[in-house]
Amino acid sequence: GQLPTWLQGILLRNGPGMHTIGDTKYNHWFDGLALLHSFTFKNGEVYYRSKYLRSDTYNCNIEANRIVVSEFGTMAYPDPCKNIFAKAFSYLSHTIPEFTDNCLINIMKTGDDFYATSETNFIRKINPQTLETLEKVDYTKYVAVNVATSHPHYDSAGNTLNIGTSIVDKGKTKYILFKIPPSVPEEEKKKSCFKHLEVVCSIPSRSLLHPSYYHSFGITENYIIFIEQPFKLDILKLATAYIRGVNWASCLSYHKEDKTWFHFVDKKTKKGVSTKFYTDAMVLFHHINAYEEDGHIIFDVIAYSDNSLYDMFYLKNLTKDFEEKTKLTSIPTCKRFVVPLQYDKDAEVGSNLVTVPSTATAVKEKDGSIYCQPEILCEGIELPRINYDYNGKKYKYVYATKVQWSPVPTKIAKFNTQTKEMLHWGEDHCWPSEPIFVPSPDAREEDDGIVLSCVVMSYPKKAPFLLVLDAKTFKELGRAIVDVEMHLDLHGMFIPEKDFKTETE
Repeated sequence: GQLPTWLQGILLRNGPGMHTIGDTKYNHWFDGLALLHSFTFKNGEVYYRSKYLRSDTYNCNIEANRIVVSEFGTMAYPDPCKNIFAKAFSYLSHTIPEFTDNCLINIMKTGDDFYATSETNFIRKINPQTLETLEKVDYTKYVAVNVATSHPHYDSAGNTLNIGTSIVDKGKTKYILFKIPPSVPEEEKKKSCFKHLEVVCSIPSRSLLHPSYYHSFGITENYIIFIEQPFKLDILKLATAYIRGVNWASCLSYHKEDKTWFHFVDKKTKKGVSTKFYTDAMVLFHHINAYEEDGHIIFDVIAYSDNSLYDMFYLKNLTKDFEEKTKLTSIPTCKRFVVPLQYDKDAEVGSNLVTVPSTATAVKEKDGSIYCQPEILCEGIELPRINYDYNGKKYKYVYATKVQWSPVPTKIAKFNTQTKEMLHWGEDHCWPSEPIFVPSPDAREEDDGIVLSCVVMSYPKKAPFLLVLDAKTFKELGRAIVDVEMHLDLHGMFIPEKDFKTETE
């Protein structure tokens, strides 16, 4: 096929790549050592490269020829030959875990720099052109968070916004929203942007010892949306996991009898909305988009009715007939919540306060809290992406992988949130990755552009490829076949050529 002539830049992807080191194996697919890969588009041609992230974790493991750094689903123990003092000391030092810098989930942009990220307090700067691993940044030096999401947001001023959880502060467990500026004042050129990191606000956790797990958050023009779900981390279990010989993942549990609470923070005043909004228990990883309309906040998420998704990716479950045998017990459901921020305070108890057209409801309870029920937009999509120029604004299109009942994506979908129409691309034995939308330079409409996805073959003799689709029609424009073993990855981003620092090639 043909690539559009305007497509110049790099598609950067991140995900787990190495699961066996010496005689040791990770327990979970999400624990593997980070493998970065990139597709560079230049004058109608595509160049591929991949490189392991040279994290401290990677270096320690390779040097020891065994897993010596714990990951979320795999606890690593000191060498059995070590003396008793060294062992006792390492048990003590694990009560506040020293987390890994194996940043395998996503890529984040801060100013002119790019970082590989996961959900710990460490991020690793990388060179997007050579995939070289550069310095390690520890969030805890700039803000009191032990974990942070790998799905930040970017505002129109170029700030990077993110949320992390602070679990160390003497029983004051809280979620901290922070902002990293894109650049530093001229006179401080040697300092990093992180030195100017600003805490926007903090939200106290409803339970001091059981903060909520979250993977992303939402943003509109004036608000930040944080969902406190009943999928919780048990801090006491976390502190004793090492001694008990279990992994950190076992310290997460889903409380299906609890509520899911919505928090809205006003960006200007940095204060939370005081009304209590909630819905039924759910587990969510990905926010799709959110916007404001006539005094309401409308936000779309992909939610599950249980936490079985994580368990499916334990390597013991990833057998050769994984695709046929493994079935999700809860199908991912795209839910739209409509939350009335401005409503008649004298409205009757039991009345629906939503006044924009939607089947979603928000019902006033006796105690003044508001119970929200979503509109179901569609089912069976995951890894959602949008045209980011529409982030926080009213939008139509979601690009996602189609998963139905199997956790492995078999198609890519384009979903119209207004008409509920869905377009697909799929072929036998193809497992596509998260689709990334790239707008065309003269885009007038939301779907003027292309969609990029790395496609791995489940059929051993077939080579993987990069797929380029016309975002409007979802027809294939071209594919670049890569004759290497490519891995299923998680997330990534497209970096237009103009966003590179002008370095000599």
